[in-house]
Amino acid sequence: MGSLLRFDGRVVLVTGAGGGLGRAYALAFAERGALVIVNDLGGDFKGVGKGSLAADKVVEEIRRNGGKAVANYDSVEAGEKVVKTALDAFGRIDVVVNNAGILRDRSFSRISDEDWDIIQRVHLRGSFQVTRAAWDHMKKQNYGRIIMTSSASGIYGNFGQANYSAAKLGILGLANTLAIEGRKNNIHCNTIAPNAGSRMTQTVLPEDIFEALKPEYVAPLVLWLCHESCEENGGLFEVGAGWIGKLRWERTLGAIARQRNQPMTPEAVKANWKKICDFSNASKPQNIQESVASMIKVLHKIDAEGGITTNHTSHETSTATSEFTGAIGHKLPSFSSAYTELETIMYALGVGASVKDPKDLKFVYEGSSDFSCLPTFGVIIAQKSMMGEGLTEIPGLSISLAKVLHGEQYLELYKPLPRSGKLRCEAVVADVLDKGSGVVILMDVYSYSGKELICYNQFSLFLVGSGGFGGKRTSEKLKVAVAIPNRPPDAVLRDTTSLNQAALYRLSGDWNPLHIDPNFASLAGFEKPILHGLCTFGFSARHVLRQFADNDVSRFKAIKSRFAKPVYPGQTLQTEMWKEGNRIHFQTKVQETGDIVISNAYVDLVPTSDISAKTPSESGELQSTLVFEEIGRRLKDVGHEVVKKVNAVFEWHITKGGDIAAKWTIDLKNECGKVYKGPAKGSADTTIIISDDDFMEVVLGKLDPQKAFFSGRLKARGNIMLSQKLQMILKDYSKL
Repeated sequence: MGSLLRFDGRVVLVTGAGGGLGRAYALAFAERGALVIVNDLGGDFKGVGKGSLAADKVVEEIRRNGGKAVANYDSVEAGEKVVKTALDAFGRIDVVVNNAGILRDRSFSRISDEDWDIIQRVHLRGSFQVTRAAWDHMKKQNYGRIIMTSSASGIYGNFGQANYSAAKLGILGLANTLAIEGRKNNIHCNTIAPNAGSRMTQTVLPEDIFEALKPEYVAPLVLWLCHESCEENGGLFEVGAGWIGKLRWERTLGAIARQRNQPMTPEAVKANWKKICDFSNASKPQNIQESVASMIKVLHKIDAEGGITTNHTSHETSTATSEFTGAIGHKLPSFSSAYTELETIMYALGVGASVKDPKDLKFVYEGSSDFSCLPTFGVIIAQKSMMGEGLTEIPGLSISLAKVLHGEQYLELYKPLPRSGKLRCEAVVADVLDKGSGVVILMDVYSYSGKELICYNQFSLFLVGSGGFGGKRTSEKLKVAVAIPNRPPDAVLRDTTSLNQAALYRLSGDWNPLHIDPNFASLAGFEKPILHGLCTFGFSARHVLRQFADNDVSRFKAIKSRFAKPVYPGQTLQTEMWKEGNRIHFQTKVQETGDIVISNAYVDLVPTSDISAKTPSESGELQSTLVFEEIGRRLKDVGHEVVKKVNAVFEWHITKGGDIAAKWTIDLKNECGKVYKGPAKGSADTTIIISDDDFMEVVLGKLDPQKAFFSGRLKARGNIMLSQKLQMILKDYSKL
């Protein structure tokens, strides 16, 4: 068991808290440190009468137990007054539990207008009024937890409760929308359908069952859903007698009962009725976007095929399975793309690299001594191979790009990406999986420099609404996501994205208007444009590289991640990391909401021993090695004199094929001077970056250092003026 869930300092309003469930909630919250407002009108279960006794007794009980509480006797229809009591007493409102309710049970034909209206006013309108009064306060403090109380009668219907059922299901619809609208302000709204003994159920339930369904068996769920660490939002739960179950909508795969340019008839509906009502392979839409997407799919299918009328379900399933299977192994057209330092710098800025961190300079300044391409840039080239019409031309798959979601991503590097170059990509459909509510396409992309394989990507693409064709659900070809360790993270890094983050990242090639156009984002169901999933992916990988590899790109081997939720530009990304050997597990959250946006992720690092083992023997491959060794020998006799003249430390980065092949230090500041292999022990005054061949040209006098600098063949940082003194060293002490 973890630590106790506490509510110290939280202000909790419970409506209908004078008895039954509400009283149990109020006592439980107070016991765990909450400041409680006990609201109760004081009437009977039919809503008749009014009084202060019920609320006062609960407040007295809380205070007697050492807690803090105040009473409110207003009707929930006067929501502003109820919430004002909380603000006047405690200055804020953090949690609202909409629990108040009454009964006016009648068979449908006997329900009067008054019986109907009062139920809607107390249950549905009352929940609305109280929540609306608290809503703006929760938005301003960027925190809120709301509980709506529905009922099994609302979910399933019940004889004699038409008025009650309608109100209770209306409450669920209200809660679902509040969960969506409140998410950006860290306001969570969940719904419970409790079974418990209360004033309302005392006359309905048998005595023995009434006693067994204790309110104390419901309260723990309410407390958990209202705790700041609970990430549940938009859930519906049945609860009672110590049991809790989560409910969700389910629908059949359905059937198309019309053909293009033909009228739809009742006879066609009858002919497809069995399939329309068949819940095997049912889908479980999670939001209105998935619902709309299925309608779009129908329109595409009717336009493409002229409609479908089926009399034999198994035949259609086998045909669909065959079509999807035919897509496996399909190769997209080969694609080549060249890039320069400009593209790699643009990508680094797009995923949050900044000159604010000196260690990031190597990713954003081409003149940096160890300028490097971020490893995750490997997804950019691979992604381009699938742009255009490549995906839409896969045989057996009718793909609308509006329905494609990026589910997971795997990237593996076989060597660090060159700072500039040209890569040829070959993409192939590795597998097709049937997830019921959609299809997962595993797309493998291999990127080559010449004949050498540089990196491999696997994109897991989810096609909304295309599943249920009877295909397999798993694949041995899938690079599996791995759960994070069950312990606090070893390290946490945060970066706040800018409001322009998506606008900047899209310059790397993902031009989807979802990330820039508010109108398009609204059509897709988002309140504003969202950040690219692969942008968040790049932020996270950069955090891992910084924390556990000191930004050494040669240590980066592979990354796997699962995209869980969207991110809005301007939000803060928080990467939580766990080190287990050379594998760094991580998950990424939005700090402001606590939402996990990348889950079950990891980065594999190359062991440092393997890095040193792969370093070539410079003495056999680099001409410059002989020069530095000769300078070292000659300085032994005159080093003290040279130190007086120069008084500086020079670090050399010798490159070969665009990559750093060796580092040397000429220390002419300390004692009698020294030349040694490796970076400066301390800080260098000047760092020189030059290729092995150009270095030899300079030493032999065939290349003027100044001309090499201005042409870009020699790069320098630090105190560049000191480099003039190097000419004396190279002239007098490096001749072979």
